[in-house]
Formats: sequence, C-alpha cells, structure tokens
Amino acid sequence: MSTENLTQREAAKKLKELSESAKFCMFCTDLDTIPNSSRPMSLRETDEEGNLWFLSSDQSHKNFDIKEDNRVQLYFMNNSDSEYLSILGNAFIYKNRDMIEDKWTAMANAWFDGKDDPNVTVIRVQPTDTYYWEPKAGKFVSLLNFATAAVTGNETDNDDGREGKLHL
Repeated sequence: MSTENLTQREAAKKLKELSESAKFCMFCTDLDTIPNSSRPMSLRETDEEGNLWFLSSDQSHKNFDIKEDNRVQLYFMNNSDSEYLSILGNAFIYKNRDMIEDKWTAMANAWFDGKDDPNVTVIRVQPTDTYYWEPKAGKFVSLLNFATAAVTGNETDNDDGREGKLHL
C-alpha cells in the first residue's frame, strides 16, 4: 500500500466517488459510549464540498443522539471493488421543507408517509477526519496479482493499493 493524502478538490472528489460507490454506511452516534450506537444508513448524496446527506426520522434514536452530541463516525464499505472509507464528522439536522424537497427520493417512501411526513429530516455530515483505502488498478487486477502470487509462490506487489487522509 502506498500513502496518498489528498487535499481540497481532489479530497472532495475522492470522498464523493468512494461514498457514492458504496451507497450505504454504518452510521455511528454516541461515540463516547462503548459500544456506540450504529445502524446502516443509505447515503442520499455527497456534494462537491464533501458534505454527506441522509434522510432520517425526527423520531429516530440517531436523531436523538445527534441532538445530544453531533459527532458521528461513518464507515463505508464497497466490498465488490475493495474500497473503504472512514469518516469522523459533525452532523446537523434540518427540517427545512425546501431542503427535504431537494434531497427526497422515492425510496424514502418505505420509511415515511411521503415527503410531507412531519418526521422527515435531512442530516448533513461535515467531515472532520477522513481516511480511505482502495486498490490502485481496480479489484480485478489486484485479484489477478494475488492469484499469480499464489500459483507462482512469489510475493505480491505490496504497492498494489493506496490509502490516505482526505483533507477537505
């Protein structure tokens, strides 16, 4: 693995690429408690500045936790492409109707009585510390390298992937 720390635009672009590729994360709250509260969440989008957006119920434990302490930890895993992302950030809850309209998706109807449901909220997570892991040449090439090493008895190229901090 080689280390490639990214900054500003490159960091935001990589964050958007990896988070939207995974689509789902483990969304952790109440970070001072062990074990902390974790639940799977579907990402609505990652904007160009690196903010991550989710739809949530005002009556969820997650929202209650965020109101007490807005620090959150998100873990994205895209196992099919061997891409991983860890995000520590601050969460902010919005009930603004225009924002709900903008972030709404038909899939959210499974959890709400439409976008006018009074419990619909939008959560924005602003990353404060982000780390990523990914293969350099894609999963297929990485698997081919591992298979070749297994057959030949040679070691794999330890520089097969990259990891690093994303400074937004």
